Amino acid sequence: MSDGPAARRGLGDAWGGVRPFSIKTKLGALVVISVFITTGLTLIAVRTETELRFITVFSMIATLLLTQFVAHSLTAPLDEMNAVARSISHGDYTRRVRENHRDELGDLAQTINRMADDLEAQERQRKELVANVSHELRTPIAGLRAVLENIVDGVTEADPETMRTALKQTERLGRLVETLLDLSRLDNGVVPLRKRRFEVWPYLSGVLKEANMVASARAGIASGSGSHTRTDVHLHLDVSPPELTAHADPERIHQVVANLLDNAVKHSPPHGRVTVKARRGSAPESLELEVLDEGPGIPRSEWRRVFERFNRGNVSRPHGPGSDGGTGLGLAIARWAVDLHGGRIGVAESERGCRILVTLPGLPSLPS
Repeated sequence: MSDGPAARRGLGDAWGGVRPFSIKTKLGALVVISVFITTGLTLIAVRTETELRFITVFSMIATLLLTQFVAHSLTAPLDEMNAVARSISHGDYTRRVRENHRDELGDLAQTINRMADDLEAQERQRKELVANVSHELRTPIAGLRAVLENIVDGVTEADPETMRTALKQTERLGRLVETLLDLSRLDNGVVPLRKRRFEVWPYLSGVLKEANMVASARAGIASGSGSHTRTDVHLHLDVSPPELTAHADPERIHQVVANLLDNAVKHSPPHGRVTVKARRGSAPESLELEVLDEGPGIPRSEWRRVFERFNRGNVSRPHGPGSDGGTGLGLAIARWAVDLHGGRIGVAESERGCRILVTLPGLPSLPS
């Protein structure tokens, strides 16, 4: 936008780094006006034969008044910014600086306001994270505690069925903790990328086969993110050309595809179909992945929020039969893994269901 700070910086650069309303321009104008006042009063003194000392006093008073006005216009915004910054340091992220200056102070005010917006958003996400993690952990812990209390009190026996129920809650708890650890590693940047060239068809075929095997093995046990339990959904792979290759970290891409499959299967109708498409990207060894399902889809208003942590969407029936609802962390992990590659992930237009599009950059371009 033309009135943004970046646009004003570009305009200033075009004029040799001097803006029409910059602080340097104001100070320069102050010097010029002061000299003009002094010179004018001196000429008046010579023509009217007024004593020079009176002219000097008047000149000093006029210059001081003008300087005071300019200084106040520069220091008043700084005082306001100082007060807002002090409030932010004390945890009050609601205050903002008025952006009514078209100079460096205006840019500084916008920067402080953006910083306050980011800090307020992070604080809100932190509170939501604590609340959601507490809720997610409480459910399996409460279920496991109830089972164990019944066994200790003699209400139920420790038969295989009861122990399977306890195992179900334990596995759900373990998977949630594992998912949170994955997010923590990604946030802290301690997950190294081990990129290599690999053939896409056999690699994705193995990922889909593993997803089916995990679903069959866990058909009677609730799962966490990345491991669906439904066996009625058909997984289809479409790679073109068949000899397609890509350059990425296979372990991280496995995490992306597994979580996208988990999300797609959970939202699929009974006996639905989930398709994974792979195409060659625009750069060498780049890759475009699509995961399509036949579920209710994602409202456009949720397209950006769907990759936030613990977000489960607002559709009326978000989960298919046999789904436990998940933790709302799978798509967040997929986004971070794609971001590590410098790629892009997002919801794309689709005539039916949901379509997630992933773009991986491949080999870095060589300088020409």
